[in-house]
Amino acid sequence: MNHTSIKRSRNIDKKPILFLLDKDTDLKELGIEAASQSFIKEKIKQKQNLIHLTQEGRQIFVAHVELGDEAYKTAENFRLAGSKTCHAANASKLSEIAIQNASSVENAHLLAAEGMALSNYQFLKYKHKPEEEANSLKNILLLSSEANKAEVDDLQNVVDGVYHARTLVNEPLNFLTAPQLAKEMQKLGKKAGFKVTVFDKKRIEKENMQGLLAVNLGSIDHPSFTISEWKPKKPKNKQPIVLVGKGVVFDTGGLSLKPTSNSMDFMKCDMSGAATVMGAMYSIAKNKLPLHVIALLPATDNRPGLNAYVPGDIIKMRDGLRVEVLNTDAEGRMIMADALSYAKNYDPELVIDFATLTGSAMRAIGPFASALMSKASREKTQKMLDAGYASFERLVELPLWEEYGELVKSDIGDIKNVGGPTAGAITAGKFLENFTDYPWMHLDIAPTAWNFKNMGYRLKNGTGVGVRLLVEFLKNY
Repeated sequence: MNHTSIKRSRNIDKKPILFLLDKDTDLKELGIEAASQSFIKEKIKQKQNLIHLTQEGRQIFVAHVELGDEAYKTAENFRLAGSKTCHAANASKLSEIAIQNASSVENAHLLAAEGMALSNYQFLKYKHKPEEEANSLKNILLLSSEANKAEVDDLQNVVDGVYHARTLVNEPLNFLTAPQLAKEMQKLGKKAGFKVTVFDKKRIEKENMQGLLAVNLGSIDHPSFTISEWKPKKPKNKQPIVLVGKGVVFDTGGLSLKPTSNSMDFMKCDMSGAATVMGAMYSIAKNKLPLHVIALLPATDNRPGLNAYVPGDIIKMRDGLRVEVLNTDAEGRMIMADALSYAKNYDPELVIDFATLTGSAMRAIGPFASALMSKASREKTQKMLDAGYASFERLVELPLWEEYGELVKSDIGDIKNVGGPTAGAITAGKFLENFTDYPWMHLDIAPTAWNFKNMGYRLKNGTGVGVRLLVEFLKNY
C-alpha cells in the first residue's frame, strides 16, 4: 500500500499549488500576474474547471468549483476538484502540491485534500516493477493558517483507514485467507491502539457458531472470528456500539456455484464488509473518538469442496433457530447471523453491520448508493442517512416490514436462507433481523464496495466504502 501524507506548512511560496476558486473569488488576491489572470478568466468562460499554467517556473493549478444547491453537493465538488488535480499532478511528475483556499467555502481545502489523497491510492504489491507505475505525488500541503493540526491529523487517519480497507479488498485469496484476515486486524490494532482477540476453529466450535462452520465445511482453510475493542477512558456511551463486518474472503457460491465471468472473478471483494469495519476501527482509534466500540468479524471462504453444505441442509444456529439452506451462495447471512447473535453478549446500545450481501441491492439502486435497513431509532437512522450525504457515501433506506418476514419462513425449519425471486436485499435483511434483539442497522454495500472503473476518487477495484461514512456517523453520534 502506498502512502499519501497530508501536512501543514507555514510557507508554500514557489511550491506547486492548487488554488480553489468559486464564482465570487477575486483573482487579484491570488498573487498571479495579470496575463495569467486573463488566461484563467477565459478558460473559466469556456467551462474548463481545472486550469494548469506555469508562472516563473512554478506549476499552478486553478480549480473553479461550482457551488451546489445543497452543502453536500458543494463539498463533493471540492473533493472531485482535488481528485482531478491529483491526476494532473502525477502526470506532471510532481512529488508535492500545496492547496490554498480562495473560495467562499470554509473547509474547501480539507475537502480537496481528501479527494486528492483518496485518488492517489495505488495497489502495486504484485507488480514486477512497482516503481515504474508508482505515482510521483507523496505530499499534500495545507497552509498552517488555514488548517489546524487536529483537523489535518483526523483527515489523515480517515484517509489511511480507507487505504487499509481498499488494500484488504484488493488482496487475493492466496494471501488473504480467513486466518490471515484476523492477523491483519491484529496488525491494525497494534498500529492504532485497540485490543484484538481471535477465535480459532476450536473456539468457534465451542461458541456453537454453526452458520460460520457450515459455510466453512467446503474449505481446507479454517475459519476465524475476530473481536476488536476500542474503549477510551471516559466513553460517552454506557453500552458499546458494535460493528459487524462480513468476512467471506472468497465466494465461489459453494455448491450453488457462481459463473466465473462478471461474477466469481471479483469475489475476493466479498469480505468488503470486514474491510470497512477494519479500516473504520483503525480511524476511530487513531482519532481517539470518545466512544466504546467493539467490532466482530466472522470470516471464511465459501467453496464447493470436501464436505460442503448443500441445498436442503438444516443448520441449527448459535441461538437455536433452525435454518433451511436452499442456496449455498446465500452464505454471507449465515456467518453474519452468528456474529449478530454473539453481539447480544455485550448488551449493545447499537449494532451496525456492513456486508456485500446481495446482488439484489445492486440491481435495485445501482452503483451510486448502499442500501440501509434499520431497527434503530428514527433519530439514529436519520443521522446515518445524514452521514451518507456528508461523506457522499449515500444510502437508500429500504423497509423491514413484517410482511417481508413471511418470505423467509421455512416449511422444514424455522427460516430459510433465501426469500425467493423478489425483494432479495430486504429478505436478506429480514433473515438477519431474526438474530437481533437490540437497536440495529444493516448496510448492504454490494452496490458500492467494488468498482469496475474509476469514479472520481472512488477508484477501480476495492473502494473502501463505508469507512468515511461510519467515522462521520460516529463523530456526530
